[in-house]
Amino acid sequence: MMTMYVSPHRHTARARRLVNQSPENREMRLAVDVMDNDDAYEIKALVPGLETDEINIEVLNNTVAIRGEFKELDVEDSKTLRSELPIGRFSRVITLPTKLDATNAEAKLKNGVFTLSVPKTEDHKPKVIKVKAA
Repeated sequence: MMTMYVSPHRHTARARRLVNQSPENREMRLAVDVMDNDDAYEIKALVPGLETDEINIEVLNNTVAIRGEFKELDVEDSKTLRSELPIGRFSRVITLPTKLDATNAEAKLKNGVFTLSVPKTEDHKPKVIKVKAA
């Protein structure tokens, strides 16, 4: 059995750094669902109010990066009583267990739900071998 020391100040130091950053430099972590199908991975995220050109996607080897920015809603002639909608940049980098085929990836945006389907490379798909009678 191994004993490991974890500083109780580690979490407070990280929180202090985040609070001291200016709002322009803060970056949110996008919440995602990742599903593993037989021949592809499907990633879903809620991105209300964004258009298709406001989401950037990069696929390299077995890593997917999703980035964008939630803009502040312009509401004239009203006072804000509560503000809970996300504002600012977001990103999420997801490392998947197999290599990805970036050339055949498909991204869709419908009703604020972003869906990215990235196929696995051929060498990582399961192979079916039939047994022959001798």
